[in-house]
Amino acid sequence: MLFNIPLIEWIGYAGSVLVAISLTMSSIKKLRWYNLIGASVFSFYGFAIGALPVGLLNLFIMLTDLYYLYKMYSQQESFKSIMVDVNDPYLQYFLDFFEREIKEFFPRFDKSILKTEAENKTPFVFLLLRNAVVVGVFLGVKNNQILYVHLDFVTAQYRDLKPGDFIYQKNIKLMKDQGIQQIICNTENATHQKYLQKMGFKLKTAKTQTVFIKNI
Repeated sequence: MLFNIPLIEWIGYAGSVLVAISLTMSSIKKLRWYNLIGASVFSFYGFAIGALPVGLLNLFIMLTDLYYLYKMYSQQESFKSIMVDVNDPYLQYFLDFFEREIKEFFPRFDKSILKTEAENKTPFVFLLLRNAVVVGVFLGVKNNQILYVHLDFVTAQYRDLKPGDFIYQKNIKLMKDQGIQQIICNTENATHQKYLQKMGFKLKTAKTQTVFIKNI
């Protein structure tokens, strides 16, 4: 007993908190995992106190989460990259629509930078499709054999490692065919830094910037 509250009640509170947290997740996969754990704990609590409606309902939720997680992990997903021009109307709409969210991860990004740099460098832009749905945008400029990444953005519900694995591993031939031998990305966002390291980028210390480099 803690604070004069029985242990079983603390278990009930824990289950409720986990279920509540699951509803704040923007990623469907994370939502399912948190909801699964929360429902499991809350189901145990319901059966433990003899509240069968609580126990059975959360057992059903737990089984439902397990079913959809199984489908997510076993589903064969299709990725495709479509090269577009910097002036592509859909690209501009996508950047405007997700502008606020993009700024969270790439605060220095300005969509006009590609048009400015295109005078001396080659734009490298593509839309990322997942099961025929546009889920992200990749923007960079190529200077000689180096690709400088300005934006590598995926919408929240698709933000697992699969898009990155497709871009930097399975679809790397797209960059090699363009004569690219090295990818450079500057980022100060801790989440994006971890993502780049998982994608095989190496941290290179610089005086004013945090630079990540990947040789291909």
